Amino acid sequence: MEPHDHPQSPKSPQTTASTGTCCKCGAATAAFAAPPPTWSEISPPPTYRPIRAPALNLPPDNHSKQAIILAPVPQAQNVPVVSPPYHFQTPSKKIQSPDDIRHFQDSDSGKNFLGFVVALSDSIRGHKISDPCHQSDTINSIVSILDSLIQWVDEIPPAQQAARYGNISYRTWHSRLEEASESLMHRFLPDHLHSAIVEIVPYFMDSFGNYSRIDYGTGHETNFAAWLYCLTRLGLIKEEDYQSIVARVFVKYLELMRKLQLVYCLEPAGSHGVWGLDDYHFLPFIFGSSQLIDHKYMKPKSIHNDDILENFSKEYIYISCIAFVKKVKKGLFAEHSPLLDDISGVPNWNKVNSGLLKMYKVEVLEKVPIMQHFLFGWLIKWE
Repeated sequence: MEPHDHPQSPKSPQTTASTGTCCKCGAATAAFAAPPPTWSEISPPPTYRPIRAPALNLPPDNHSKQAIILAPVPQAQNVPVVSPPYHFQTPSKKIQSPDDIRHFQDSDSGKNFLGFVVALSDSIRGHKISDPCHQSDTINSIVSILDSLIQWVDEIPPAQQAARYGNISYRTWHSRLEEASESLMHRFLPDHLHSAIVEIVPYFMDSFGNYSRIDYGTGHETNFAAWLYCLTRLGLIKEEDYQSIVARVFVKYLELMRKLQLVYCLEPAGSHGVWGLDDYHFLPFIFGSSQLIDHKYMKPKSIHNDDILENFSKEYIYISCIAFVKKVKKGLFAEHSPLLDDISGVPNWNKVNSGLLKMYKVEVLEKVPIMQHFLFGWLIKWE
C-alpha cells in the first residue's frame, strides 16, 4: 500500500482534540499539541489585542481601557509661583490606596502637575530638537549638572559579574549622586532659596533609579518631571523656558538614562513586559509625538522605515525612542513592542499625542504601585 498523508477525519461529538484518525485508513494521526498551561489567577495575561488596532485605547485590562476611552484629553495649566513666607519641608509618601490616588487626581496639585506636563508637550509642538529656543541660566545649569552625571558613568566602570541585570557599580554612582546632590542644587539656586534644598533634593535623588533595587521606570521619570515642576513653582523656570526644558534638559536626561540603562543594566521597574509602552520611559513618547504633529512627511507608520530612523533620530524624540528600542531589543518589532507597533496604525500624530496624554494619566499617575513612591511637601501639597 502506498504511503499517504493522513488527513484529519471530521470530529464526532465524542472525538477530542488529541484523538484524530485518518479518514482513509483509520490510523491514528499525530496528536495535537497540548494546550498551554493555565495562567495564574494572581497574574493573568493581558487581554489579547489585534496587532494593527490602535492601541492608545486598548491597554492590557478592561478597566484601564474604559478609563482611557472615557477620559477627557488633559489640558495645559499655568504653574502658580510660590511667594514668601516659604514653608519648605522634607517631602514624604502619602499614597497607599486607590482612594489616595483619586484624592490626588482631584486635588489642585494633581491637576496642576499633569497640566504642567501637557504644557511641556505643547511647547515642543512642531519644533525640532535643534531649533533655537530661549535658554536661561537655570536651564544651562541643569544641562551642566546632567553632563556631570553622564561623566561620572565614564569614571565608574561596570563591575565584572555574572548577573544579567543590576550591575553593583550603579550603587557607587548613586552614592556619589547622593553626596553631591546639595552642591549640585547650589549651581542654580539663588541665596534666598537655599532653604528649598530640603524639599527639592528628594525629588532629584529619585529621578535616576533606585539604589537598592538597581532599577528604573516611569515612576523615577515622573519624579524628574516633579523636580522640574518644583523649580517652576519656585519661579526658577518660566513659561518661556518650556521648549528648552524639553529640547535641552529632557533630551540630556534621556541621554543620561539610556547610558545608565546600558552600562549598569538597570532592571525595568514594574514593567508590563511586551504589553507596556516601553520598559523604562513614557514622557519622551508624549513630547516626541507633539514634535511631529502636522509634519509634512512623517506619519506614525513612518517608524517602520529604517532610513527615517537613521536620519531623523537626532531631531525627533519619538523617532529616537523607536530607534533605541530597535537597537536594544531583538526580533520582530510587532512581537517585542506590540503597543508601539499598534500606535503606528493611528492616522495622525495629534491622535497619538492626545491618546498618550490620557494613557499617561491612567497608566502612570493613577497606578498605586508607581505613585506610592511619589513625594508630597509644600511645593506639591497633599491637600
